[in-house]
Amino acid sequence: MQMFIESSIASFFAVLEHLLIVCELLKANLYEFHKFNRESGGEVYFTMPRLQSITTQCLEALQFLHGLGLIHCDLKPENILVKSYSRCEVKVIDLGSSCFETDHLCSYVQSRSYRAPEVILGLPYDKKIDVWSLGCILAELCTGNVSFSH
Repeated sequence: MQMFIESSIASFFAVLEHLLIVCELLKANLYEFHKFNRESGGEVYFTMPRLQSITTQCLEALQFLHGLGLIHCDLKPENILVKSYSRCEVKVIDLGSSCFETDHLCSYVQSRSYRAPEVILGLPYDKKIDVWSLGCILAELCTGNVSFSH
């Protein structure tokens, strides 16, 4: 039996007891695109207006998630994909590590370079850790260097 559900975000198919999710085709993630842009020697893509646009879009995505009581828990350049280069549109992806604020919070969350201080110290955390990660991402795109690489 095949089941089909469509939402504004993705289509879901259940085939032979497997759930398949079909999403829109997006382009490179910010890590790969930034690396390519830097190595190609072309015009710098991440200008201040584009960084402002990316920031706004990511904050809107986080506002939506946080409004649902969700913490992304793994925001990093690899989890932000480009939808359009010319219009500088991005999408936040990969909710595989996300959790509800009301869940028993795991002590191992976030990738090392984007990990918030409260997570490093083993303290209680909330949705603010996503904002910390976004700040680290933006600093990296602006400077070309990972702020906390070790």
